[in-house]
Amino acid sequence: MDPKVTEGGLNVTLTIRLLMHGKEVGSIIGKKGETVKKMREESGARINISEGNCPERIVTITGPTDAIFKAFAMIAFKFEEDIDNSMSNSTATSKPPVTLRLVVPASQCGSLIGKGGSKIKEIRESTGAQVQVAGDMLPNSTERAVTISGMPDAIIQCVKQICVVMLEVEYKSPPKGATIPYRPKPASAPVIFAGGQAYTIQGQYAIPHPDLTKLHQLAMQHTPFTPLGQTTPGFPGLDANSPASTHELTIPNDLIGCIIGRQGSKINEIRQMSGAQIKIANAAEGSTERQITITGSPANISLAQYLINARWEEDWNAYRVGERQLETTGKEERLTSEVSGMGTL
Repeated sequence: MDPKVTEGGLNVTLTIRLLMHGKEVGSIIGKKGETVKKMREESGARINISEGNCPERIVTITGPTDAIFKAFAMIAFKFEEDIDNSMSNSTATSKPPVTLRLVVPASQCGSLIGKGGSKIKEIRESTGAQVQVAGDMLPNSTERAVTISGMPDAIIQCVKQICVVMLEVEYKSPPKGATIPYRPKPASAPVIFAGGQAYTIQGQYAIPHPDLTKLHQLAMQHTPFTPLGQTTPGFPGLDANSPASTHELTIPNDLIGCIIGRQGSKINEIRQMSGAQIKIANAAEGSTERQITITGSPANISLAQYLINARWEEDWNAYRVGERQLETTGKEERLTSEVSGMGTL
């Protein structure tokens, strides 16, 4: 490895991708794009922000290594400034760390972690930053999130070391096959119900949605069990013009996993299909239950509630099938044991 690379030499060009929430992106862009324009001019790096109405956005930084590090420094110090501003209006006493999330090809994560975690441990100890490599790949991609937390100076040193590792991987053992980049999905379109039909809102237009219409009708007709957290079955009356309201469900801790799904896949699906906002409270210490808050129109809430309960019923039925299979297997084993113990006549 050329020693100039470790010092941020000019001869190497890199592309680094960051995953940011909407609020973070707004901070980077600034009023009328002034902040990101300044970052581009002063760092010399190209900084591009993905388009789309997404809860998450990809910020791509490309340029010579020294330009990359300057851009990262400006972003880290901007986030620290945001934290300082938020704390001036808060009663919090401890200052949270600056956090950045890199998007790294999974093929490079092994080298970043090192044998037995040796490399990532070395980076943590030498920079003072916290580094976490996600165990699972980001949805529909071959990339993982690498989260870096700490003071801005520690983050900058950490990014430098990560860049060196990535360059070494590219130089010594380029990955086989193409990397499938992570692309955040757009925010789900709002859903309204009117005249027994479901519509998704796209721009200024309401587009009929046959699948959601069928599901909505099923939710209104089919009440096979008392919804979780309620004492009486049934759904509230539906009115497309009704103001948004809030409904709360209480879910046993044992069931929350099947409702959330792997990496939040099930709860996100329920949010998208129902058009409701759904928040799951953290587990309180010593509590055996979790609270789910559903916000939206009565129609959105009804459909979300139905989908949550249907998900629970599906998981429960699967559990009962498995239990019966275990019970049957146990009976067969006991019968085999009894027969073998009888010996020959």
